[in-house]
Amino acid sequence: MTICVGPRLAVFDCDGTLVDSQANICRAMEETFAAQRLNAPSRADIRRIVGLSLVPAIALLHPEGERAQHEEMAEGYRSAFRAMRVNAALDPEPLFEGVRDAIDALAAAGWRLGVATGKSDRGLRLLLEHHGLTDCFVTLQTADRHPSKPHPSMLELAMREAGAEPGKTVMIGDTSFDMEMARAAGVHAVGVVWGYHTPAELVAAGAGHVVSHASTLPAHLESL
Repeated sequence: MTICVGPRLAVFDCDGTLVDSQANICRAMEETFAAQRLNAPSRADIRRIVGLSLVPAIALLHPEGERAQHEEMAEGYRSAFRAMRVNAALDPEPLFEGVRDAIDALAAAGWRLGVATGKSDRGLRLLLEHHGLTDCFVTLQTADRHPSKPHPSMLELAMREAGAEPGKTVMIGDTSFDMEMARAAGVHAVGVVWGYHTPAELVAAGAGHVVSHASTLPAHLESL
């Protein structure tokens, strides 16, 4: 039997897991499609691609386009988001209920914490600063430096930076992309129901546990 030693690492997805960011993502994506004179996808469809990096996300929403157009639209999305920030048009991205308490409880129990997100470095930094969470995480992985989820690169580097082994690492997320990434990296996968994919999808993608409220996360993780 292999005994895992070393620190325990809990890696959180951001959009749909830590914060409710759907309003800003949907608005920026709608502006992106309008700039290309395309009909915007439904907000339900937009929510389903949250968590992916921009180019593959846009490719799913506009499969008729070519790579060059998807890249152009990704830059348009970034520009739309920057304009919303400059014009103070961004809606608040609130922490989901119980998330801050769960983070504090895990840290107090000795867990090292990280984030793996499709956001940019700048977007994640600003969000963590806004919520006073910057000092809570020992590793931050974003789309700026990795292939899109479900590629395991984010988790692999997070584990190296935190000094953690796969057997003592858990990925916490709201989408099948998060669960598939966890499976590809060989770590535990915990799904949350308050985000953008259904519990059945999370289980099908590899979630070993699905939690209904952030307040139950510490107990679930202690049972792994």
